[in-house]
Amino acid sequence: MDRCITEPEALAAADAALLLGVSRSLFFKMHSAGKVPVPVYLTPRCPRWRRAELLAWLAAGCPDRLTWTKLRKGE
Repeated sequence: MDRCITEPEALAAADAALLLGVSRSLFFKMHSAGKVPVPVYLTPRCPRWRRAELLAWLAAGCPDRLTWTKLRKGE
């Protein structure tokens, strides 16, 4: 049986940083400063970022978190 390996939809910080082309430490600085979308928490200590949302955020020009949230809600 062949296994189909796909890209995960929920990314850990290291993988999200890799997707964005930045270091993990810079990604956490951006997260702390409110510069990347809010993660989802699978458990209280397990944040994950949605791949599709990060790609859409990049396509929108990387707005700050507040602006991104407003854009997503259509305000």
